[in-house]
Amino acid sequence: MTPASTRRLLAYCLPFLALSLFLSTELAYVNYRISGANRQSQIDTTDLNAHRTTNYFPWESISPTDELIWTDCYSNQQCARLKVPLDYSRPDGASAAIALIRTPSAVPHDSPRYRGPVLINPGGPGGSGVDTVVAAGPLLSTIIGPEFDIIGFDPRGASKPFPLHFTRIQTSEPTTTNAGVARSTPRISFFATRAERQLWSVEGASIASVNSSADALARGWARGIVLGQRAGREDDESLRFMTTDHTARDMLRIMQAHGREKLQYWGFSYGSILGATFAAMFPQHVGRLVIDGVMDAEDYYATKWSKNLFDADKTWMSFIDGCVAAGPTACALYAPTAAEILAKVDKIYASLRARPIPVHTETASGLIDWTTVRSVIFASLYSPYAFFSTGARILADLYQGNGTSLFEILQQQPAFQCACDPAEYQFERLPEALFGLLCNDGARISPEYEDVVTHYERLRETSSWADVWAFLRMPCLDWPDFPKNHFQGPFVANTSFPLLLVGNTLDPVTPLWAAKKMSEGFTGSVVLAQDSPGHCSIASVSLCTFKYIRQYFLDGILPEPGTVCPVDIPLFPPTPSTDPGFADAVEDQAQVRFVDALSAADRNLFEAAKELVELSPIRFPRGI
Repeated sequence: MTPASTRRLLAYCLPFLALSLFLSTELAYVNYRISGANRQSQIDTTDLNAHRTTNYFPWESISPTDELIWTDCYSNQQCARLKVPLDYSRPDGASAAIALIRTPSAVPHDSPRYRGPVLINPGGPGGSGVDTVVAAGPLLSTIIGPEFDIIGFDPRGASKPFPLHFTRIQTSEPTTTNAGVARSTPRISFFATRAERQLWSVEGASIASVNSSADALARGWARGIVLGQRAGREDDESLRFMTTDHTARDMLRIMQAHGREKLQYWGFSYGSILGATFAAMFPQHVGRLVIDGVMDAEDYYATKWSKNLFDADKTWMSFIDGCVAAGPTACALYAPTAAEILAKVDKIYASLRARPIPVHTETASGLIDWTTVRSVIFASLYSPYAFFSTGARILADLYQGNGTSLFEILQQQPAFQCACDPAEYQFERLPEALFGLLCNDGARISPEYEDVVTHYERLRETSSWADVWAFLRMPCLDWPDFPKNHFQGPFVANTSFPLLLVGNTLDPVTPLWAAKKMSEGFTGSVVLAQDSPGHCSIASVSLCTFKYIRQYFLDGILPEPGTVCPVDIPLFPPTPSTDPGFADAVEDQAQVRFVDALSAADRNLFEAAKELVELSPIRFPRGI
């Protein structure tokens, strides 16, 4: 990191899997600032409030229409809601509404240089493309190219609006943390009120790991059964139409509403399932299609989620080995050998198992326990270049018995607030969207507890991180018995233009193996590997990777098979030093020299990619 960048307060969202009881209902994302200059994690609440006010937009003011009608929204962007069939087998029946946002191209649409829209999906299932483009649309435009519109959309995914009888006790500006599948309708909701959902979430927060207690796995199984049953009880007959193949059809409608017949798309994580599904269903409509952080579609549609963690332990070891290589000035948990650092982490685990750490600050009180730390470490594997340095400082504090630094980060999650104005929360994120899409898409699975135990034991053979992954499929255990007649493969197609698949050499949840497997089914497709840990290419900065992606979108040129791209930022950024004799200062100057040697265009691309890494828009799905 350069001295200038270390002085900035860098924002990004770190998702967690229902971390601890002191967090409020939406325990998935934590907003925080990292200040490298003082090596402390800080929050500027004034800035956060200003951000919420700036990013507010009244989506209820847009009526869904059959044609795209764009309205100015947020900051220099445009929003719309497109009407599509709820059930494509009955196109004249009930409709759904898809919320869209675009960062307009810098090139006029009537110019021969204009290349049309590129749709973005950040994964999930249920991630908000609207939120992604609100936060990162200009950055994505810089990477892909100014000749394209960048389009984010919230997939269909909810069952009914909230009733109109909430009370509200805060008086600040309208809430604008509209994350997740939200502004598109209908919506997936298993709860009659927000308060009911909050109580359910808090109750489950202590079992984010199935190793958190002797009965955690059994409790997770029981909660999964309850959620599946609630899904059926609260369904208003729209839930069955929340599937990936319907979303793929929605994407085709979105492109056609732009006057285009070929899809241009960049999908991350679950977005790779959506992209591969589109390509297999509509091979003749593929224009430029990038899937990044590629999942095994067969494993996904079988509702196994059993092949994701093949490289998770290796990704964790990249933290350990990287800390040794970085030295004590860059990694606060440093020890001379990997074995010694692992021993420190084991000591932290054992201490928290025996006795959680009570924490008191000026604004809150709570505790840090084993489950919290376990979940935070796994979440950090998604965004190692953004979080490993801070994670090392947190673990170093915990090793000394101090949980304050972690607690101060986690407590910034906004407290749950009741509301009397339904408009305030009608477009907020509902975590049920994840399970609605996942369970509707996938094959039915056995609800027997013994079979859940067997699945978990097999998952443990794959990775030591099975304990934080095992919950994802549990709401499907007693899911409504909808017909499974939607598209589930095969993923074999001769597409009208070959796909580009991108994968990291050490991805904790989408191993590079899956990208190579999926590529075999799509004629002419190429796998581009990025030599880095983290989830999806935007976990790090690689000019090589992003230039290939831009070249693919702009000119249709694929990299040579077997291409592996290096990355251009350190895993543990050196701490700036006032003493030029320190090695870290020399390394920091080396990074400065690297950037200074870039052309103006490459420097612009580098800075946009670096900011995108710090935003970390690809999120760890929460539990049950």
